[in-house]
Amino acid sequence: MLADHFNERVQKPTSVGSPTCSLIRRAVMLMVLMGLVIGVNRGWGAETSLAEYRVKSLFLFNFATYVDWPANAFATASAPFVIGLIGDEKFAAVLAQTVEGKTVSGRRIVMQPIETEDDFGKCHILFIDEPDQKRLGEILDKVKTLPVLTVGETDRFMERGGVINLVKRQGKVRLDINLDAARQAQLAISVRLLSVADVVKGKAN
Repeated sequence: MLADHFNERVQKPTSVGSPTCSLIRRAVMLMVLMGLVIGVNRGWGAETSLAEYRVKSLFLFNFATYVDWPANAFATASAPFVIGLIGDEKFAAVLAQTVEGKTVSGRRIVMQPIETEDDFGKCHILFIDEPDQKRLGEILDKVKTLPVLTVGETDRFMERGGVINLVKRQGKVRLDINLDAARQAQLAISVRLLSVADVVKGKAN
């Protein structure tokens, strides 16, 4: 399976400091991301499956590679890269397994369940599983000016200020990206990631 091959590749990098190796890894990740967007979502139903959780966790891992955060998003040079999660505990377990032992830009990736509003600003990616639109709006309002990449999968997620929404269209996972929200959060999204998005709202700098 493509996802399994991807996991093997990122867990066993060669010549980590090599620019050529870095470019190759990025190319492989983009290919995997395109594969996820194009067609691994067969059988997505009302009941969330393990396969769906794995797909979403790989998306989040790839977002860490194709988005740039400002230096002030990290407390120290060795601070970890934190993926926060509001909601689904089953997905939290799969996500933690996916990122275990992995790094991005030399930083260890950790998964952190978000339990209080004080934790919002402690993560770099925040996946929000919140069907209640009022509560969703409150969360997004609190983080919109923080260097946090908000990711969701609900209706009107981008309208409420979310940056990336995972959408099911014609049985496949698609990406919608809100560049205006990304800019407000001081985030720079790679052109390569934009190239696999179905909908891009706003204009790049």
